[in-house]
Amino acid sequence: MERCLLPCSYDGTAVVIHWHQVSAGDLNVHSFYNNQDQLKLQSERFRGRTSLFNDQISAGNASLQLTKVEVRDEGKYKCYTSTDGESQKSFINLKIRAPVRKVNIQQVGNIITCSSEGIYPEPELAWSTSSSSNSTSNTTTTVRQTERLLYNISSSLIVSDSGTDQDYSCTISTHRNRKRATLFKPASVCWSNTETTILCPPSDTSFSYLIWRFNHSQSIVTRSGADISYTVYAGWEQHVKHVSESGSLTLRDLTADHEGIYTCELSDAEETKVSENEIRMMPTDGATKKNDGTQNSTHLGAIAAASLCFTALLCLILYSYCTATVEVQK
Repeated sequence: MERCLLPCSYDGTAVVIHWHQVSAGDLNVHSFYNNQDQLKLQSERFRGRTSLFNDQISAGNASLQLTKVEVRDEGKYKCYTSTDGESQKSFINLKIRAPVRKVNIQQVGNIITCSSEGIYPEPELAWSTSSSSNSTSNTTTTVRQTERLLYNISSSLIVSDSGTDQDYSCTISTHRNRKRATLFKPASVCWSNTETTILCPPSDTSFSYLIWRFNHSQSIVTRSGADISYTVYAGWEQHVKHVSESGSLTLRDLTADHEGIYTCELSDAEETKVSENEIRMMPTDGATKKNDGTQNSTHLGAIAAASLCFTALLCLILYSYCTATVEVQK
């Protein structure tokens, strides 16, 4: 659950606490007096999402915990406390950030698509290639804002016949972090036997997640963390023979129905690598199939870099984070 802590403290006893979001028209966020929460005047937008640390109030802790954090929660908050001795106001500037978590990239025909979802603030997208002479100007990029005010971004790049032997990179970034995915030039694998092994992209580091897909959408097998065991999806049990430590997939008892695109996706905390292999049947006597020993693979990687430097409080909220800076007035 996405949550954020807005700090506030006081000295004294018999405290009255009022929290307001002043940047949104002085909305009543949370109130506490007479030794209990007072929520009759609470703004509907904050219903069920706020709480104080009631067991710590007597020790001077008036901090507010906000859950199910949304983009529209961003803004300036006021913490008002009044005791027998004095009253004071603290102003907290809350900033919401939903960083780029993952960049997805795939090629269908001569169109390469790059996308990412759930980002805030509005991201930027840039294409590049392994060859400076190859143009990436033939692109169409769309940015849409969801009901939760997060941004989804998608871009399509049309590849010419002469550009199919290039490596293409897509970088999606905000002013605080960025991630990149790279699509390596395509290749094909033929087999003439009922068994074949398909390689994953090379990886210098151990990966935390592996998934194989058929024709971009049908899941074949997954593996998580350091666990050497893997989960095979329905319909593929009789065809998956083995998954190696590096992620390579050995299939058996294949038929013409299994011709298509096989995608290996390796992920760790910083990047995602994907290889796409087009598997085609090479008939021999009796229409049996044998691996001809040719093994080429397409590599797709995502290099992620995140630099999160704050001079104020950092609140991690699953896929997004917020910062709160405090100004105290007495």
